[in-house]
Amino acid sequence: MKAATSLGLGGSTRFELRDFARPEPRAHEVLVEVHASSVNPKDWKYITVLNGLMRRVGLPPFVLGDDVAGVVVEKGAKVVGFEMGDAVYGMSIYPNTGAIAQYARLDTRRAARKPSNLSFSEAAAMPLAGLTALQALRAAEIRAGSRVLILGASGGVGTFATQIAKAFGAEVAGLCSTKNLELVRTLGADEVIDYTQPNFTVPERKFDAVFDAVSRYPMSACASWLKPEGIHVSALDGVGGAVNLLRDKVAYGHRRARFVFVAPNSRDLSTLGTLCEEGKLKPVIDSEYAFDDVGDAFARSRSGRSRGKVIVNVKPR
Repeated sequence: MKAATSLGLGGSTRFELRDFARPEPRAHEVLVEVHASSVNPKDWKYITVLNGLMRRVGLPPFVLGDDVAGVVVEKGAKVVGFEMGDAVYGMSIYPNTGAIAQYARLDTRRAARKPSNLSFSEAAAMPLAGLTALQALRAAEIRAGSRVLILGASGGVGTFATQIAKAFGAEVAGLCSTKNLELVRTLGADEVIDYTQPNFTVPERKFDAVFDAVSRYPMSACASWLKPEGIHVSALDGVGGAVNLLRDKVAYGHRRARFVFVAPNSRDLSTLGTLCEEGKLKPVIDSEYAFDDVGDAFARSRSGRSRGKVIVNVKPR
């Protein structure tokens, strides 16, 4: 089968399709004929480095991609609740998920049926970003009447977080650039803040929670925006995010400084699916690329200019 992988390191990294053996599903896994996947920064920040190092020592590289949406074509011996021909979506978080491929294994404990009102492309946009947003808002203890500020509200995670927070009944403010103000408004934000303006300010009313969806703003930068017992949650991303988190926990304590590292599971995927079917959540797709153009999809994600998710349509529509 054909699958996406990376070659080289740093600026010399190339993304291309290569031949890999078709995977065999394990006991709790289904084999999915992949219709669509999406690009996440994790792939080009970390997995490409691993691939470069592995090839230098003579080991085969990883297949890229976590998010998968497609149709079940084979199932393991202990699979229950899924049948051949089911349209499913989900993810795993180990390096060799291998979702940007013609076929991919998917653990059924990290899978759910595709929401009936979403295309495969839209479903492929949801797992990593949608789960991160949902679990972060839970960590922030968001509920009806909460006031939350979402940093990076127009990005892959932020677009989900804005809509989910509104579905929870929260009052939402979104931080984004000028070109994305209207998008964030259409997602339901009650207030939008343009960080590109000199000396931008946030509303005087304090927030119950600040969710940093881009892992860029430490607690020290957000403390003045929070109520005395407000919670700062960050989508932990790389060494810089970890350093910020440790510093924040020392300075502000465990109660106020938290992070989320996505934990894929069927229950939360089903929750996202229900929100979609109820019309409360809609994946935002920045752009879609054909399987043969996987390198362009990664270039778009790496540009930092995407609004929502970048999709790779593995199976032509």
